[in-house]
Amino acid sequence: MLLNEENTQWTEIIEPKGKWFDLKLKEVWDYRDLISIFVRRDVISFYKQTILGPIWFFLGPLLTVVLYTFVFGSIANIPTDGIPAPLFYLAGTTLWNYFANCFSGASSTFTGNAHLFGKVYFPRLVAPLSMVISNLLRTLIQFIMFMAFWVYYYAQGKVDFSWHMLWFPYLIVLMALLALGIGIAISAFTTKYRDLNNFIPIGVNILMYASPVIYPTSLVPAQFQKFLWYNPLQHIIDCFRYAFTGGGHLDIGGLMYSTVFTLVMLLAGIMLFNRTERTFMDTV
Repeated sequence: MLLNEENTQWTEIIEPKGKWFDLKLKEVWDYRDLISIFVRRDVISFYKQTILGPIWFFLGPLLTVVLYTFVFGSIANIPTDGIPAPLFYLAGTTLWNYFANCFSGASSTFTGNAHLFGKVYFPRLVAPLSMVISNLLRTLIQFIMFMAFWVYYYAQGKVDFSWHMLWFPYLIVLMALLALGIGIAISAFTTKYRDLNNFIPIGVNILMYASPVIYPTSLVPAQFQKFLWYNPLQHIIDCFRYAFTGGGHLDIGGLMYSTVFTLVMLLAGIMLFNRTERTFMDTV
């Protein structure tokens, strides 16, 4: 029996995005159930078939902090602005690990999910968004460990409570959007330039040492301070460290710069991502 196309009412029409600003964010919201499925998959696969299971969410960052404290604190004698060394490094790595994981995951969206994208349609932005959310859950678990250390040093009188701690939700969202924007922008280029896949791990390491993760901003020579200021990660990490430890400084102007940079980078990343989505299967 032939269908009468004139009387057929389609529930959904899939068509390529023809304009740069055709973001279709409402379509992403309609697939929120798929995002939750991907998030659950990412979290479970992280500790599936492991002996320690979810304990790795705590053990990994804890071992990293112990190593940083020994190498950079005891051997290299890098100052921590009067902040207890474990708390100083936890304050830096908590947000940094979130950025690094989100950035690395988002930058491989097209190349890492080509097998899935070629079989079924869904808004491709769902993949990096679900990865950002799943990493957020892991980061919140690490934040609990950070707060356990904070309570310990607070009881000893080495840190004080501050209303600046209320900045935390804003900072974590800012870090997520920044990693997402830069990551999906790079993923758009990796479909044609595979060399970027090899450079990404190196770039992440360079960016870590260019950010005050394992050293205080005050340690940077004055002639390089102005260059460090243009790193949006610096202001986010410094604000987090200042809010919870009182060390370092809070630069509101720098934080606003990071906010504007993040929004511009996010918009540019989504635009590049959507344009690449149309033809990436021909090059991946």
